[in-house]
Amino acid sequence: MRNNLMTIIKKELARFFGDKRMVFTTILMPGLLIYIMYSFMGSGLTSRFEADEDYTYRIYAENMPSTVSAMIKGSDINVEYLDRDGVSEEDMKQAVTDKDAEMLMVFPENFESDVLAYDSMTATTPAPQVALYYNSADTESTACYQIMASVLDGYEASMANKFDVNSGDEEYDLASKEDSTGQIFSMMLPMLLMIFLFSGCMAIAPESIAGEKERGTIATLLVTPMKRGQLAMGKIISLGIIGLLSGISSFVGTMLSLPKLMGTESNAMDASVYSVTDYILLLLVILTTVLVLVGALAVISAFAKTVKEAGSMIMPLMVVVMVISVTSMLGSGAPKEFYWYLIPFYNSVQGMTGIFDFSYSGINIVACLVSNLIYTGILSMVLAKMFGSEKIMYS
Repeated sequence: MRNNLMTIIKKELARFFGDKRMVFTTILMPGLLIYIMYSFMGSGLTSRFEADEDYTYRIYAENMPSTVSAMIKGSDINVEYLDRDGVSEEDMKQAVTDKDAEMLMVFPENFESDVLAYDSMTATTPAPQVALYYNSADTESTACYQIMASVLDGYEASMANKFDVNSGDEEYDLASKEDSTGQIFSMMLPMLLMIFLFSGCMAIAPESIAGEKERGTIATLLVTPMKRGQLAMGKIISLGIIGLLSGISSFVGTMLSLPKLMGTESNAMDASVYSVTDYILLLLVILTTVLVLVGALAVISAFAKTVKEAGSMIMPLMVVVMVISVTSMLGSGAPKEFYWYLIPFYNSVQGMTGIFDFSYSGINIVACLVSNLIYTGILSMVLAKMFGSEKIMYS
């Protein structure tokens, strides 16, 4: 009995480790995929929330005392103090909201004398207040706020905490609802959508192609008086519809749950900030992306003899798509150059990113849609050629 047990164990281990592709996809691929994705996500989050070291921060300052100005100068950051002549405080706040300035710093008129005269033990009035207005949806503004808050915290500690920074009920974060929503959605949703779309297409494409070969029913289809191109396109369109429905279902669920997932108040993230045009463009990008995904998965599945083998062969493409999807977290928005939107999968991710953060160009979205349709046509022709090959279909 023991010999029989050992025989079975050796046989199964030999079968598994004798298949290099299975060893790679089962043992090496998961760790490699996690390492690559987490590395990209780490660098992406860093670049999203940190400004360049040599960036020059544009600041409006009211009644800034010379001591604070000297401390800022000594902190080795580049600061440009914007001209306030003829500019109202509301206009300065609007400039921060519009990302034309990184910060508005407001000090009391007699700040230094008020601080020296203030005694927290006997005072009956609040300590002098310093207001730092910033835009949390702007990477540079957020970095500027962190730097200035740190400088003032040090100064406050040296003055025995005789003044306060951003205290009270006033709203100091001037980011608009569109900016806040666009920042979070453009960072998270393109990546999640690509994962959902790929998962949905992967669940149906191998079964439709490799599954037909495995069951022997593909032969019946191939002997019908139907052009191979029509068969290939019919497969891709039908699978694309199913994949699209799966992707839309996942998208709706994600949009509804993302505010709670991010721990953000409901009034800070609102999908209603997007127009009907934005949603139509997003749907078109998703639809053409699904067609490319289905076409690529169908071609790969046509090489496989079984659904299980097709799943193993698809794994490298999954790694590529997952890595590309993480690029939505890199940088500060979609690229402006036209040629980026001709790269399959990358164009879809950046197209979604541009739509979500309101930075898309109509020409770039059209380039994305047209190139996706061209790639779908090419994959359909390749699949049709494969359907006409007995060596591939009946091997």
